[in-house]
Amino acid sequence: MADSNSTDFTNPSTFILQGIPGLETAHVWISIPFCTMYAIAILGNITILFIVKMDPSLHGPMYYFLCMLASNDLVLPTSIMIKTLSIFWFSSREINFSACLTQMYFINCISVMESGIFVAMAFDRYVAICDPLRHSTILTNSMVAKTGLVVLLRGIILILPYPLLARQWPYCRTNIISHSYCEHMAVVKLACANTQISSYYSLSVAFFVIGLDAFFISVSYVQILRAIFTLPRKGARLKTFGTCGSHLCVILSSYIPALFSFLTHRFGQKVALHFHILTANMYLLVPPMLHPIIYGARTKQIWDSLLQLFIHKVN
Repeated sequence: MADSNSTDFTNPSTFILQGIPGLETAHVWISIPFCTMYAIAILGNITILFIVKMDPSLHGPMYYFLCMLASNDLVLPTSIMIKTLSIFWFSSREINFSACLTQMYFINCISVMESGIFVAMAFDRYVAICDPLRHSTILTNSMVAKTGLVVLLRGIILILPYPLLARQWPYCRTNIISHSYCEHMAVVKLACANTQISSYYSLSVAFFVIGLDAFFISVSYVQILRAIFTLPRKGARLKTFGTCGSHLCVILSSYIPALFSFLTHRFGQKVALHFHILTANMYLLVPPMLHPIIYGARTKQIWDSLLQLFIHKVN
């Protein structure tokens, strides 16, 4: 195993993940909130999937998209937490080169897919509120499935260059990654080659995905708000807007941490490295934990189904 900062190798068999540099002595303590958030995310999203599956009244476009989001939120934290916890608990820092690129790919692919699901959910709310009579004919099961397929393919295709480019570069500086998982730019920085194409491409994908998706979501909600304010009664306006509240909270809980992490990484050169890494972990852990809580608390149908499930078990 090569563990020095000046090892000469072209294709490393393994990388060494440092975890959170500067906080190695606190790894066990840091693992407690990390593990707690991960457990809540897994339990919450499995519960969402189970409730939607068991309750026929929830078999509709809004809840199908919610199931896509819940599936996403099961894969995303799992892709980093198993290795991260093994570093924190067992000091198992080695990761195979191919496994590292696979982890990097899944993290970015799932993130792009999640943004696409938000757009699909916004479109569902737009049709449901602005054109309710055609909702069932526009968003058929077939259309929902096709939308999910487009979201999946977009993520797969846009992120595929990440590992393909990273695999062809020589790595002659070090095999030590100053991170708790194989974050894309942390891996790219280890290559002893001109990696500007990768940096420009990743930046373009980030702006393209977030910018385009945010634009479509904004257009949908502008139309939704216009439709809501044309309703004659205040109670009707509040009730209609309440159906979109969960979706807006979920979007904010995902985009704000991601944007904060992106800005600190790009422009926070004076920020401590351990803060960058903690932030990068939080934006992959916090949203999957919050999403089922937000939908469970704010969506009456899910809350009622959950209560009925518990009451039925008690009886």
